[in-house]
Amino acid sequence: MRLFLQTDRLLLRYADEDDVELLYELNSDPEVTRYLVARPLPRERIEIDVLPKFLPGSDGADPRCWIAVEKASGAAVGGFALETEAGEGELGYRLRRSAWGKGYASEGARALIDTGFRDFGLDRIWGQTMAVNLGSRRVMEKAGLTYVRTFHLEWDDPIDGVEQGEVEYALTRAEWRAAVGKR
Repeated sequence: MRLFLQTDRLLLRYADEDDVELLYELNSDPEVTRYLVARPLPRERIEIDVLPKFLPGSDGADPRCWIAVEKASGAAVGGFALETEAGEGELGYRLRRSAWGKGYASEGARALIDTGFRDFGLDRIWGQTMAVNLGSRRVMEKAGLTYVRTFHLEWDDPIDGVEQGEVEYALTRAEWRAAVGKR
């Protein structure tokens, strides 16, 4: 297991080929994907489009997505992402339903935010979700991100709640430094 980082209760590790089952489960559970897609992804799309984001690149480059493992049980509980570009990082997370309500999403998100600013040198970290996804909005707030805006996107296959728009939350390096100084 190639460990990326750890929190009090989670290990975030690089994926391997065996993780396709977990990623398929996460991407085919209608409750987990309720605010993400109209139809779950087939297994073939998971293997081709999703798993490679969690694997080190052929050039040895580190991925920007990780598998979350609960320290106490050793069970994989989900995945986290911090996709980076031009000094910014987009935060993402997806957990098994059995891991919901335990604070894992905000714990993992905080760890990635700290890593993004401290180790990746990012200037801003942001996340977005559907306005109706109150659970994800709470996770971003608990992780230190603040509401920026509501906006509307055009979708080929819209899902319930899309008419209320998407919301963006963000945290800048300066805001993060100020918050870290208060801990």
